[in-house]
Amino acid sequence: MTSDSTPTDPVRIAFICVQNAGRSQMSTAFAERERERRGLEDRIEILTGGTDPADGVHDEVVKVMTEVGFDLSDRTPRAITIEELNACDHVATMGCSTLDVGAVDDSVDVRDWALSDPDGGDPEQVRGIRDEIERRVVALFDDLTPGG
Repeated sequence: MTSDSTPTDPVRIAFICVQNAGRSQMSTAFAERERERRGLEDRIEILTGGTDPADGVHDEVVKVMTEVGFDLSDRTPRAITIEELNACDHVATMGCSTLDVGAVDDSVDVRDWALSDPDGGDPEQVRGIRDEIERRVVALFDDLTPGG
């Protein structure tokens, strides 16, 4: 938790990339599922965004997420601000080399997941990225909720 948080404040997690149209959207979907599976809806807030948002979620991402039960077709990439990131406890970046999070407070746990960009990828590549994201999201929730 950030230094000004209280034990009753929700833990805030952000998943960010440049376009907010692929990796961060997949991460957010998996995080929403984990939050629900673990009964943490009132304890964990999830935020997603990008520094230069696209117009929509990449078609190949929508397709491979549909294969595992998620409909991302109605999601809209959005911009994220440094203020929003500074209000988070944990920020996962997707390996976007142009993403500068240097202005984020030291109290925020920033993790660079260094994932390949699925934009324009063939279905097998995008599935591999999706599956790696799922593993990382589950591991993040395991870190945040030991034993739970």
